[in-house]
Amino acid sequence: MKFLDEAKVFIHSGWGGAGCCSFRREKYIELGGPDGGDGGKGGDVYIEAVEGLNTLIDFRFRPIIKAKRGGHGMGKSRTGASGADATIKVPVGTQVFDEDGSVKLADLTEVGEKLILAEGGRGGLGNEHFKSSTNRAPRRTVPGEPGVEMTLRLRLKLIADVGLLGLPNAGKSTFLSRVSRAKPKIADYPFTTLNPQLGIVLMSGQRSFVAADIPGLIEGASEGVGLGYQFLRHIERCRVLIHLIDGTDEDVATNYKTIRGELDKYSDALEDKPEIIALNKCDALDKKAITKKIKALKKVSGAEVYELSAVTGEGLNEVLERAWKEFQGNIQDEVEVEPETPTPTDTKWSPL
Repeated sequence: MKFLDEAKVFIHSGWGGAGCCSFRREKYIELGGPDGGDGGKGGDVYIEAVEGLNTLIDFRFRPIIKAKRGGHGMGKSRTGASGADATIKVPVGTQVFDEDGSVKLADLTEVGEKLILAEGGRGGLGNEHFKSSTNRAPRRTVPGEPGVEMTLRLRLKLIADVGLLGLPNAGKSTFLSRVSRAKPKIADYPFTTLNPQLGIVLMSGQRSFVAADIPGLIEGASEGVGLGYQFLRHIERCRVLIHLIDGTDEDVATNYKTIRGELDKYSDALEDKPEIIALNKCDALDKKAITKKIKALKKVSGAEVYELSAVTGEGLNEVLERAWKEFQGNIQDEVEVEPETPTPTDTKWSPL
């Protein structure tokens, strides 16, 4: 299935049914009077986050979502049926914006989260509502209210715990395929990953987290060079970033600064996220070259640098354990600690 992380949809809630003008006409019953029923309420439009979806491709073929209209009122004081609701099912992590994309209306981050986007119109009133002592045979009715129509933009931000960053051919796809059962495309040319890929990393002790492989960035991505940085929105929710550096490149320090520069241009929120730096493809280097490049990365980043080979598996466990530690620490920081209620002390009563 093709990956699509942005879509435009047109929604229309149902109109309310019209009220009925009717009079009771039965044999042996004189002066039956008005008995026109009310119209039914129009259907609402909901949006719901469900499991099993990871793309918005469905809305390319179904861009219009309409709820059903309420039934019209009928004689014998019968109310029209309510219109059926329409539910837009989207992947977890979908955000809803207005047509211009400037106002966020909803953010669905949990399975089963359901919100109403447009309420259906109320049903109209039948003529029985207008009978009085001075108006015994009213012929007045009220039509149903129109539904709400609007154009919305849907944007998907994948829910992942750890995001993989790096230049093209840094080994992100190979890393993901080694630590999970994901099968991303792997080749010896740049930009093999054109769409974000997710994988569940299983660790010892029944520990697990979700990792996301983001298509490679290059210098000038903020200006649309290469694939741009349209996919960086998928790591805004990540708690930890793993930055892979291709050890076979000559200037690893410049490569690191290139990615960090593009991240800073994209969003300030990415600056505070824990970052794990790993020099990848160390199986193709000798010990002297590895030491030199790790030293250069430490100097430019000021952080610990891990020695890694996604092909042979060397250093994978150390990186995963560090990611788990940072991931758990980040969760603990997000948990709000309730202030302790002071325990009353037994003191002698005093009016002062």
